[in-house]
Amino acid sequence: MASSSGRLVLNHSTHIPGLIPILDCLTQQVGIQTITPGVIGPARSNTQRLTLKVSVPIRGGFKLIARKGKTVQEVFVIASLEQAELEAAIAEILTR
Repeated sequence: MASSSGRLVLNHSTHIPGLIPILDCLTQQVGIQTITPGVIGPARSNTQRLTLKVSVPIRGGFKLIARKGKTVQEVFVIASLEQAELEAAIAEILTR
């Protein structure tokens, strides 16, 4: 494993369908250290495609919100990236 790749922590048994492959690609970005999927829960809105957006900054990184269907999941990213750089990396991965 290259030293520039981050790690993906899988400590929950359930995830939004299709989220883990996207997060795995995100770990390959330079500056990403750790990605941890968090709490999964219901949402009021219904989104057909998987979306991933930066929510708020946290100490050492950012909290992301993943949505698909009527499900929402928090994702915590520890990275040495600026918010714009992280958003650009996410947009590139989602358009593949």
